[in-house]
Amino acid sequence: MNLSNENSAEKLHIQTIAVHTGYNSNSLDGDIMQPIHLATTFKRKVDGTMNDYSYTRSNNPNREAVEKKIAAIEGGSEAFAFSSGMAAINALFENILEPGAHIIIPDDCYHGTRNLLDKFFIRWKVDFSEVDMTDTKNVADAIKSTTRLIWMETPSNPQLKIVDIEAMTSIARQNKITIACDNTFATPLLQHPLLMGVDFVMHSSTKFFSGHSDVLGGVIIVKENTAISERLREYQQIAGAVPSPFDCWLLNRSLATFPIRIPLQCNNAMALAKHFISHPKIEKVFYPGLPGHINHKIAVKQMQGGFGSILSILVKGGKQEAINFAGKLRIFKHATSLGGVESLVEHRRSAEGAHPLSPDNLLRISVGIEYIDDLVNDINQALE
Repeated sequence: MNLSNENSAEKLHIQTIAVHTGYNSNSLDGDIMQPIHLATTFKRKVDGTMNDYSYTRSNNPNREAVEKKIAAIEGGSEAFAFSSGMAAINALFENILEPGAHIIIPDDCYHGTRNLLDKFFIRWKVDFSEVDMTDTKNVADAIKSTTRLIWMETPSNPQLKIVDIEAMTSIARQNKITIACDNTFATPLLQHPLLMGVDFVMHSSTKFFSGHSDVLGGVIIVKENTAISERLREYQQIAGAVPSPFDCWLLNRSLATFPIRIPLQCNNAMALAKHFISHPKIEKVFYPGLPGHINHKIAVKQMQGGFGSILSILVKGGKQEAINFAGKLRIFKHATSLGGVESLVEHRRSAEGAHPLSPDNLLRISVGIEYIDDLVNDINQALE
C-alpha cells in the first residue's frame, strides 16, 4: 500500500498515519525505518538531467518524508518544513504581507511572533493590531483596507484563550482576508483548523510533534495549493531556512508516538488543573478544560479528545512567590519550551523580552507523561 497517497491516508486512523505515512522503502536492503540521508548533493542522470533529488537545500528524502506525514496528520494538501517555528512564521509573513500591509494578531500573542513584526517587518512599515480574539467583534472592528492576514493562536500562549475558529474564518471570508492559525498548543490530534476554513496552519514542530526536546523545527501546512503555497515552496528552497536531514529523521521517528503521548499528557494536565483550582495558594488557573474557563464552551465545540497539556497558574503573593514555587519543584524542571515527555514550568514574564504581557505571578506549565501522583506530590511539597 502506498501510504503517501492522499486517498489512502484519508482512510487510515491518525495512529497508523503517524507510523507509516511518508516513507516507502525501495532500497535493496529493505529498510523498515528510513535511513538518514546526510548527502548535500545527489548524482544526476547520465544525460545530465536531475533525479528526484539534486541538492539538500532544495529537497531531501528525510524532509520530503516528514512533510508528507505532517500534511496527512493535519489534513492538508502540502506541508513545508523549516528550521524553527519562527522561520516558518517568517516565511508565511514574507509571502502574504507586503510593504504597508496590516495584520491582526491576538493580544495574548506568542512574544516571538510579536517581536518579528515589531523589530523586522517594521522596515516594510507593516502595521499590526493586537486584539482580544475571544470576541469576534474586536477582530471585525480592527479590519482595515490594508489588512492582509488574520493570525490566530488557539489556545493562546500563555493565558490559554480560545478563539472561535469558524466564526473567525467567516469574518475573513467576508472581507477576503487570508487567515492562519498557530495550532501548536492544540495539535491536529485535538483540533483541525483547516477543516474549519483556515487557509494556513503553523506548528512549532519543536514542541509536541518532536515531544522529546531534541529537535528544533517549524512547519506550515496549506489547505489547498494556491499561488501562495507555490511561493512558499520556492521561498523554502531559495531562502534555505530548512531543517537538517537528521532533524527531519528525528521528527519522523517522534511522530510515530505522537498520538499515544498526547492523550496521556492531556489527562495529566486536566488532573493538575483540578488540583490547582482548589489549592489555597493558587489565585487562578488557566485551562480550557475547566468548566469555569471563560471560553470553555467554545473549547468543547472545537477541541475533540482533550484540551491540551498546557496550563498556566497565578501563584498568590506575586513574582517572588511564583519563582520560589518553581524553584522548589523536583520533577518539574524550570525551563523554556513545552510539549515534551518531561514536565516543565516557566515564569513566563521573565521570558517575554522587552514587551512582557504576562502577570508577574504567572507560571506556564507543560505537563509531561510522568505518573500523575508523582506530579501532584511534587506540586504539594513545593507549595507547602
